[in-house]
Amino acid sequence: MISSIPSIDEMYQALLDKNSQYEGVFIVGVKTTGIFCRPTCTARKPKPENVEFFLNTKDALANGYRACRICRPMKEYQSAPDWLIPLLKKIESEPHKKWKDYELDQMGFSPSRVRRYFKKTHGITFQAYLRMSRINGAFSKIKEGQTVTQSAFEQGYDSLSGFSETFKNMTGFSPGSQGQIITINRIPTPLGPMMIGVTDEGLCLLEFTDRKMLETQLSTLKKRTKSEMVTGKHPMIDKVSTQLNEYFDGKRKKFDIPLIAPGTDFQQKVWDALNQIPFGVTRSYKQQADVVGDVKAVRAVARANGENRISIIIPCHRIIGSDGSIVGYGGGIHRKQWLLKHEFENQ
Repeated sequence: MISSIPSIDEMYQALLDKNSQYEGVFIVGVKTTGIFCRPTCTARKPKPENVEFFLNTKDALANGYRACRICRPMKEYQSAPDWLIPLLKKIESEPHKKWKDYELDQMGFSPSRVRRYFKKTHGITFQAYLRMSRINGAFSKIKEGQTVTQSAFEQGYDSLSGFSETFKNMTGFSPGSQGQIITINRIPTPLGPMMIGVTDEGLCLLEFTDRKMLETQLSTLKKRTKSEMVTGKHPMIDKVSTQLNEYFDGKRKKFDIPLIAPGTDFQQKVWDALNQIPFGVTRSYKQQADVVGDVKAVRAVARANGENRISIIIPCHRIIGSDGSIVGYGGGIHRKQWLLKHEFENQ
């Protein structure tokens, strides 16, 4: 049986560490203030005797607690803050515009606050995010048959040479060549933000942003697809986000997403076998090795599972130890516990 909640000592330590791998796993109520917080709250930490833990915000509310104004536990973790949403909508409606600091000021936004948000959330500056979005948009238009010149001017560039230089610096190839771009971004989920990567052909990356191997996974993906990564928007990201939301709401058991998962022949066999495991069903590593065709390849199967770059949709979380223990998940053991419990309860 899947444990529904970690031990009190473990949760309290996660609270002290502001451990994002416990996002969605528990909520903490602070008896002295009457508020409830998420595990990553930055507020001053209460003493152990002054807290109690809940599975979700509903339970915390039912016990008389109110939501913390600092960590905002009623919102998805690291989703866009309310103050930024008007600007994001403005950017989306005018994707070719070059936003200046004085224009942000006129709209009531602090340029430094905007810069801090994009640096913290996307790892790049606000202006770099805008440049990447414009390049991404231009690349899509060029692939649809638009000329390089037309794309350059539509994206707000004053000269073709400036556009071509920026394009090549960001992608590694000229705008008229047959290179490939992987569009990346962050999407919020109940278990914390995930990094997503897509092309026109399908989904090639879906990882929790705090996974230790993420940089290695990004590097491997770039080499195997001979692609560069550019932050931006893409219809495939919207499709994946919609289906993930349906999954987390318990309304979807199978995903209808084209996948791009380059790897060795053995890795392909393991990942294909993972996709055959039904929603709410688990297999041991030994059983998975048998399905792959080599019952002695347990360690190799475990290694291939760990190298899966498309979490949840290629369900490596459905592999458990032979004794039923929950082991070996790059996104964090408690996320794996949560996913399995979620699936068992929504079969």
